[in-house]
Amino acid sequence: MPGESYEATGRRKTSVARVYLRPGSGNIMMNGRAVNDYLRRGALEMILVQPLDLTETRDQFDIHISTRGGGLRGQAGAACLGIARALIKFNPEMRTTLKKAGFLTRDAREKERKKYGLAGARKRFQFSKR
Repeated sequence: MPGESYEATGRRKTSVARVYLRPGSGNIMMNGRAVNDYLRRGALEMILVQPLDLTETRDQFDIHISTRGGGLRGQAGAACLGIARALIKFNPEMRTTLKKAGFLTRDAREKERKKYGLAGARKRFQFSKR
């Protein structure tokens, strides 16, 4: 068990997070930095650790997260999904708890592309009668 590692991938918007769970003391590193130093907002850190709090495994693992793309919010959401998937590899019995709480569902919402002749995806330029 000491050398065991559980790996999973999470995605959100354009962010991708690779999560590595190793038995440890609850240390969380994100892109080589402490998670509170990297995310800079307590709310984002809270999103990240929700699956750990739900399964009461926050102090059992050292977590290393490698993220790419998107913003901090998307990266936190991607890491949350990755942590939930890695926890299932650790203990498949946690699946029902995590599934019921919605942590195993990939949030498929993506940015809609801008259309020609419009200001954005749907916003139009101001109408002028004359």
